Amino acid sequence: MDAQPGQLLVESGERIAGSMARSAAGLLFDASSARVRLDPALAQCLRRAAQDAAGLDQGFCREQIRVGAALAFAVELAVTRTAQGRTVRGDGFFGAERGAADEVAEAAVLAARVSAEEWRVRHLGYLIAEAAVSPDLDAGVVVRGLELGKSLTGRQLALLAAVGRRERLPLPMAPALPQDPRAWREWGALEDVTDLRRRGLLDPPPAQPRPGGTVLPRLRAADLRLTRRGVLVHRLLGLDLLHEDRVTAALADLGLPRT
Repeated sequence: MDAQPGQLLVESGERIAGSMARSAAGLLFDASSARVRLDPALAQCLRRAAQDAAGLDQGFCREQIRVGAALAFAVELAVTRTAQGRTVRGDGFFGAERGAADEVAEAAVLAARVSAEEWRVRHLGYLIAEAAVSPDLDAGVVVRGLELGKSLTGRQLALLAAVGRRERLPLPMAPALPQDPRAWREWGALEDVTDLRRRGLLDPPPAQPRPGGTVLPRLRAADLRLTRRGVLVHRLLGLDLLHEDRVTAALADLGLPRT
């Protein structure tokens, strides 16, 4: 039997996601031959997203390949979450017809489609899978987290990942963050940190100048904490799974070592 366009789309994601994309496509469209199982409601939602994105064309452009990869990554994390004992939610998030889950999946694949930084595609797929097993997050909160994540630079996402995994890999106590760096790379990294604090994704918020020009205390990386907003983005995008080399590079841009 000829493969469906949606199956071919997910398979095309191999160019970004690796050979795992073919296994994911098989799990979605030919589950009888797969060694693991995906929740039927989630599988149906992902198949619909793949079929809608594929259309009738089988010569996929780069944007469609990103969609295929995102859906493959969604399958990958969904299988992992199932193995961890986290079941797909049964609160009406999934429906026989288009519902909240489909809206979230479409928003995520649309973001993946236009993501020139293709490493983000993995985490946009992870968002679909994480939303599927998170009954405490309604569709509106998930989309809010997605929009926040889209608005951040790649380095800001890496900095959130660094702060989020501080219990496993403590952030350096010294040196303090630069105050007025001359190099553009350090200046840009410091701007990213300040923006995260100003937008309420990291604590402490930017300090206000004190009366009389009292010198403000120097901020250290070890002082940074995720706010609730930061936790939302970190959790939905699976930033705990962000490749460590990106985290190390973000800290190096601030002139900080990786402990």
